[in-house]
Amino acid sequence: MDTVHHMLLFGCQTPVSSSSYWDCGSVQGTCEDEASIMYAWARNAPPTKLPQDVGFKVGRSSGISHFVLQIHYGDISAFRDHHRDCSGLTLRMTSKPQPFIAGIYLLMSVDTVILPGRKETNADMACDYTSYPIYPFAFRTHTHHLGKVVSGYRIRGGKWSLIGRQSPQLPQAFYPANKDVSVKYGDTIAGRCVFTGEGRTSKTYIGGTSADEMCNFYIMYYMDSRHAVPYMSCMEPGSKELFKHIPEEANMPIAVSPADMNSMMHMRHSTDYHLEQVEGWPLSSLQLGQVSGLALDSDSNLVIFHRGDHHWGADSFNSQARYQQRSVGPIQQSTILVVDSTKGTILKASGRDMFYLPHGITTDKNNNYWVTDVALHQVLKVSSDGRDTTMLALGEAFTPGSDSSHFCQPTDVAVDGDTGNIFVSDGYCNTRILKFSADGRYLSEWGAGSSDRRRRIPFQIPHSLVFLPDRQEVCVADRENGRIQCFIAQTGEFVKEIKKEEFGGEVFAISYSPDGDGLIFAVNGESLFGSAPLRGFVIDYSTLDILDTFKAEKKEFKMPHDIVVSGDGCVFVGDAGSKSVFKFTTEKLHRSVKKAGIEVQELEEMETFVQTKLRPEHNMSKTAVAQEKQIVAQHEDHTEAAEEKHSAAQPSRGQAVLPAIITTLLLVPLLLLLSTGLFICWRKNNRCEVKSEPSSVGGILGKIRGKAVGSLNLGNFFASHKGYSRQGFDQLSTEGSDQERHDVDSSDSENEEYSALPLPRPPS
Repeated sequence: MDTVHHMLLFGCQTPVSSSSYWDCGSVQGTCEDEASIMYAWARNAPPTKLPQDVGFKVGRSSGISHFVLQIHYGDISAFRDHHRDCSGLTLRMTSKPQPFIAGIYLLMSVDTVILPGRKETNADMACDYTSYPIYPFAFRTHTHHLGKVVSGYRIRGGKWSLIGRQSPQLPQAFYPANKDVSVKYGDTIAGRCVFTGEGRTSKTYIGGTSADEMCNFYIMYYMDSRHAVPYMSCMEPGSKELFKHIPEEANMPIAVSPADMNSMMHMRHSTDYHLEQVEGWPLSSLQLGQVSGLALDSDSNLVIFHRGDHHWGADSFNSQARYQQRSVGPIQQSTILVVDSTKGTILKASGRDMFYLPHGITTDKNNNYWVTDVALHQVLKVSSDGRDTTMLALGEAFTPGSDSSHFCQPTDVAVDGDTGNIFVSDGYCNTRILKFSADGRYLSEWGAGSSDRRRRIPFQIPHSLVFLPDRQEVCVADRENGRIQCFIAQTGEFVKEIKKEEFGGEVFAISYSPDGDGLIFAVNGESLFGSAPLRGFVIDYSTLDILDTFKAEKKEFKMPHDIVVSGDGCVFVGDAGSKSVFKFTTEKLHRSVKKAGIEVQELEEMETFVQTKLRPEHNMSKTAVAQEKQIVAQHEDHTEAAEEKHSAAQPSRGQAVLPAIITTLLLVPLLLLLSTGLFICWRKNNRCEVKSEPSSVGGILGKIRGKAVGSLNLGNFFASHKGYSRQGFDQLSTEGSDQERHDVDSSDSENEEYSALPLPRPPS
């Protein structure tokens, strides 16, 4: 229970791997085709069992020929002594068709916008139900970390009945639904997600990236197998008038304990989060030199710091780390380019005749550039107005050192947006982090950290810095040690270390997104001691799990040197080896689907873990709806019987008496009809006899027998009276038969047609 965090069971036609198991980090996703969620369990959540006589239809033409169980581990310490995990699910298979088939109904919001700072934003969904009755027995809620409570309802005759209500910050498993609520034709299914925009500085949209939000309410139901529809969905927003009557409970947050919040940290990011390179970006060549640094300005434009026609070679520095090519002069090209993040076009250029070997760059809240130059051994604050004004210089030009007023090949700068304090990683020939005030006053410095002070390993090229505003921490990429270390910004106290074999021994650069509980983005480099491929990593700050790896496709990484992530989840990697910048974004942010012949854009859930099958037959025309309504009405009696079968309530005495009364009323006319026939037969012939024989099913069926003239033929009976026609009661002539028989008195075949067969004789 403490090892596995949560499990998801999918059904599909083709898994992404033919192996019996695979690592989610190396093989993305679960299925090549659409993956349909069938079950979900999370730690500390109750198990979900299908009701009796209910099952998921699999195999043959069901669309499900494989099961894929995805297991997310919360604590892997048990594996260190070679223990094996036996976690899993118990599935019971049967070839016997079940009376009821289970399915999933998904309520999903696609157009909600959460405004920054707003305490409460509602995402509403509602659709009229136009299919056969369904019986909800479990529900599941899903949002990202801004969600407070999610509720689902059935509306019938203006009355709102709760299907389920839960905090999405609790374990996101299936929970028991209100068993007294069923849904039938003419009802409305509605749902609401309540979000908060507090703590956000920009609008948050519904989308597929971890920077976006989601609003999903899953209903697991069963329905009569004769009319089973395994997947249905609703993405309509519903009217404001309708939601004026939603119960107040829908907006009442559900308290979540700190333990539950810790339990949910791992679930805030799905293994389905995956970055893909954006093809065709930039639209035109940027004509770059060695790309050493990347940053973003306040307008989310990309800022590129590159070396123009200068290169860092083996003869660039002497043994005292002094720059040997000073006589060449500074770089004459514009070394700082501001680029449109969407198109990749250059918006402005600056930084001519200022730098010798650019390295790191960041921006402050006023869009000033903070840069490092390893040849100058300096940290410079430069204006972004195009005038290339040096507003502040730290360190002595071309003079390396290790005191508080000198650097030795400083690599990067991070800025605290609130206080203006700056942090410098120093560097190639020093092993420290320095902290300065906004006006350049030295405050403190520290070296590498360790949870075990006796085994502290010094920095070996602290190469990249990032400030974590939501945590007030500073993290550093310790390049040659292949690790990431984080410290409290105020004191320099060590917090944690991230070191993965997948890094291959080197971590060149890092960036950070406060989404969820924090994401670290990193790129590795070639190592003398490792053979790991060059790629990027997305790491959960809290669990330290690698959520995703990504790489360049057409043009491979040569020396990924810096990385930065934008507020909308786009990731940029600057490569010094290939002199280029790569853009990545989550794959398949949108997909096009057709509904009733109209093509619309539907957001695809990347965190979720489910791709709902949208069936076009549920988007019916008015004529089809009318026909469906008639058909459904004819089956209401059957479905009501099914509902009673699965109801927990016991039948009352009144319910038992009612069928007896109905049976008696039906038998009275039949007895009168038989009595009348016998009386007429006796009056006309006085030769009719009644003979009872056992039926083929063991019952006793009274059969009226006699000569042809005295047989009970309804056609003859009514035709013998004035005013009645035999039409409609004569024997039908069969095309191609040997003889068309019109003489009804010629045989007693008509009597035999309405008689039950006798029981076979017992063997002698």
